[in-house]
Order: sequence, then C-alpha cells, then structure tokens
Amino acid sequence: MKQLRIGMIGYKFMGKAHSNAYKTLPMFFPQALKPEMSVLCGRNAEYLQEAATRLGWQDTETDWKELVTRDDIDLVDINAPSNVHKEIALAAAKAGKHLFCEKPLALSLADSREMLQAAEEAGVLHMVGFNYRFSPAVRLAKKLVESGRLGKIHHFRAWFLQDWILDPEFPLVWRLQKEIAGSGSLGDLGAHLIDLAHFLVGDVEEVIGMSETFIKERPLAAEMTGLTAKGSGGGPRGEVTVDDATLFMARFANGAIGSFEATRFAAGHRSTNSFEINGSLGSIRFDFERMNELEVFLTSDDEDIQGFRRVLATDPVHEYAAAWWPTGHTIGFEHTFIHEVLELSNAIEEGRQPEPNFRDGVKCQAVLEAVERSIEERRWVSLSEM
Repeated sequence: MKQLRIGMIGYKFMGKAHSNAYKTLPMFFPQALKPEMSVLCGRNAEYLQEAATRLGWQDTETDWKELVTRDDIDLVDINAPSNVHKEIALAAAKAGKHLFCEKPLALSLADSREMLQAAEEAGVLHMVGFNYRFSPAVRLAKKLVESGRLGKIHHFRAWFLQDWILDPEFPLVWRLQKEIAGSGSLGDLGAHLIDLAHFLVGDVEEVIGMSETFIKERPLAAEMTGLTAKGSGGGPRGEVTVDDATLFMARFANGAIGSFEATRFAAGHRSTNSFEINGSLGSIRFDFERMNELEVFLTSDDEDIQGFRRVLATDPVHEYAAAWWPTGHTIGFEHTFIHEVLELSNAIEEGRQPEPNFRDGVKCQAVLEAVERSIEERRWVSLSEM
C-alpha cells in the first residue's frame, strides 16, 4: 500500500485538526504512508461541500452508511459526536475498514467493548484519538519514568481546567447533553488525563470521586461550531445533563496514588492540561499551555543546585523534534495530531495495532464508569467490578 485512502465523518473542531494532520504529514514525514483525503462526510450538503473545498477533501457523502462501504476507502475516521461512534465503527469494521475514532471511544463501557470486539473479529486495525500522548515533552516524561530515572513512582496528579461555559447564558451545546456526549468534563477532559495516567504510570486499580453541575439549565443552541455557539435569543431553555466539574482519587496497580480534576468552571484557565509525577528519585511537571517544556527535578543533583529545571523538548534527541524546526523553535497543538497520524500511518504500513488503540479506549471508559459509579454510590469502586 503506497497511500492510505481516508473517509472522514465530521468536519468541525476535530475534523479540522485531523484534516490538517493528513495534509501536513507528507511534507515533514515523507517516509510515512501518505494519507489520501478521499471522502468527507456530513449531514448538511451545503456546509459539507464548503468544508471539503476548504479542508482539501476530494469527494463528499451525506450518508455515513454509504461512505463506510465505498471501495475507494481504506480507513474510516470518526470525529462526529460520541453518540454515533459505536454504530459507525461497527459498520465500518464489518466493511473491513481500518478505524480511527476520537475519544471518548463510546457512550458506555459496554459499547466500547462491543466496538473493540467488532474490530478484532473483523481483523482491522484501530486507533483512538488521545493526541496529548504525542507531545515530545510527554514522550520525554514517558522515557524518564520507564528508564527508572524517577525511581519508584509514588504520585500522579493531573488537572484539566477550562472556563468556556462559565457564563450561565452560554447555550446548551451537545457537549452538555448526556445522551450525545456521554458525560461532561469527566468524559471530555478527564478522559485525556486518564489516558495520560495509563500511558505514564500504569493501570488504575480503584477510584473514588465527586462531581457537580453548577448551571442546571441553559438556553437552547441556535448554532454551534466546535467550542463556540449562539443562543436562541431568549427562547426556551434545556436541562444540562452532564457534570460541569469532576474530581476523583485513584490507586494504581503498582502502588502509586493519584488525583484528577476536570472542570469547565475554572475562571482564567482557557485550557490548562497539566500533570505532575513524583518518584523516589525525582519529579516531573507538564503543562500543555507550555507544551514544549517539561520541568524535571532529580534528587541526584548536588544539593546546592537542586530544583526544577526547564527542559525544552525541541532538540533532535527528543521524539518527533528532528522533523520540525531548528532547536528552540517550538511546535503547537496541531502537531500532536500530525504525530498521532504518523503513528497510525506507520502501524498500518507495518501491519500492527497503533497505540493508543481501542483497548486503551476501553480501559479509559472503564475508569470513567467506575468514577461515575463511585459518585452515585459514594464509595471506592474497584476496576475489577467493571
């Protein structure tokens, strides 16, 4: 296979990010299997055609059921809302298409397991969209943990803070409706933190959590794009059926303990996605708003110079960095998707499962549901129960 022919469902926030990644990959990673942006799918024919022209797609479909059966498609990219992930993935797997699905994988753990089973039975390759794994600084964090330079890991603490729905008059977008999104800040933001915890520290063993919905009703949305929306102008209101904020604690199978916070009500935090790991020999800190940097503390340093140092992960020694700009020239949010597509492309060419894949999506979904059960039943919940 010299090219990877893609059919993509959805063209807004994540659709733009994925399209940019497919377009840019061959320029900076020419050795990779080249993505061919074959077919873009959406419900509104007028908006769809405009998006296809702007984003660089060759053809369009208004019915995803037609798209997944096309002979000129090798992979189906699903970045539509969460409530349609399962149905599309099952049909695409049955049609023998490889799968790339945005997170969270599904509305429920049962659905995510069904998606994984369908992909495995069909023998197709599958990937889930946890793009933050693909920041060079996060890859450095992984290297420091795996090499033992931080010693035995004691703590993982993470927080993803936003404020885009702080205004009580912000409209009721689909991300605030459980039947479409599955959950609120927990599934949208917390899922990324959970995946980073799995990637960097290991499996979660048990959790206990709490959540709150601060604004119970909002104006119905007249128009929405990505994380922006317009209200219906004093018209009817609808119920918010997801969490605005969720906090939980966790124990890991390796003995480490963790804390997680996800909220859309942290004024002044546009998108603070951060974690800190403390080990017996050192610590690391990461904040995606400064995504090219990793703060590192090592107890082996002489006492008179001990302290957190700022490591700029742009030198060629860092993963992905050599393909980009000269040392010290930074990269951004969009590059995590390009690196993600690079892994997808390489995995398909090599005939192996990409990472993260649907198994990682199921593991994340199990933690999400364990947290929800913990909140409902006000107790520690073991992942073995899920």
